[in-house]
Amino acid sequence: MSILVNGALAEGPKDPRVSLLDFLREHRGLTGSKKGCNQGACGACTVLANGERILSCLALAVQYEGQEIVTIEGLGTADNLHPLQQAFVEHDGFQCGYCTPGQICSAVGMAAELQRGVPSHVTHALDTDNIGMTRDEVRERMSGNLCRCGAHNGIVDAILETFAEVTE
Repeated sequence: MSILVNGALAEGPKDPRVSLLDFLREHRGLTGSKKGCNQGACGACTVLANGERILSCLALAVQYEGQEIVTIEGLGTADNLHPLQQAFVEHDGFQCGYCTPGQICSAVGMAAELQRGVPSHVTHALDTDNIGMTRDEVRERMSGNLCRCGAHNGIVDAILETFAEVTE
């Protein structure tokens, strides 16, 4: 069994009970994704699976055999930040930083949802493929990613700046 993790083929765990989060952190040494609540309630473990955001603490690694997983480590490097990572710095989108990797992965997945025209609970017109990226849309779509430090305004500002063109 193998999984494509951040562009590199990785041998999956021998134990089929290993969560995707534990596989990434303990077997692959990718500690960017955090173990927050370990119950799918905080979003700290969010990664991208085939471009869609998932909670890796609720997924088994074996479910993703042959699929592509992207973690925060796969989005940018210290020398070449992803535009959203740079925007988080510029807009003070983090304080302690614990939730930041999950927030960023979730926002990347959220932008792809908007591009596909996937509505949210606050989307006004369900018969359009062009859903505006408003503060309300971003807050609703990011509501599964908690920041206990209260950096939500900076997070929303960073997302809006980075992905403003997604729905234009």
